[in-house]
This record gives sequence, structure tokens and C-alpha cells, in this order.
Amino acid sequence: MEEFYKAIEDKIKASGYPGEVNGENIYNDICDQMEEKENGTYLFLSKKDNGVVFEYKVDILDESFNLSYVHITANNDTFHIDFDN
Repeated sequence: MEEFYKAIEDKIKASGYPGEVNGENIYNDICDQMEEKENGTYLFLSKKDNGVVFEYKVDILDESFNLSYVHITANNDTFHIDFDN
């Protein structure tokens, strides 16, 4: 799992997002939000203490999920991280 967390962190940092990023926290946030959801595509929002908003597009499957993208809005800046490419 550590490699997965690091991949999340690396892609977000590569987008130019200057804030602190923790792949494990992002993964856990997504898992909490998708709990008891049926299969399908969802947009989850997560507002952080500093006012930064993370939007996750997630496809929920029978035994797994696909994180399609993360869109981060911080102050007047936006960062789009596409995990499908």
C-alpha cells in the first residue's frame, strides 16, 4: 500500500500543488466516503481545515475502486490530477 500512497503523493506534487499531501490520508478519506455505496461513479468532496477543497472522482466496483482524478481548489488556484493517464 505504501507504493500506492506514494504514487498519489507524487502525482499531486507533480501538478504543482504546493500544499502538504499525505497519500494515506487521501486513500482513507475516499474509503470512508465510499462506504456502503453501490457500484457506480461518484464525486466526493473533502474540505480541509485550511479551506482547501479536494474533489475525487471515483468508480466503485465489486471488489475495488478506481480513482479517476483529484481536483484541488486552494485559494484562487486549481490543480487537476488525472490518475487514468
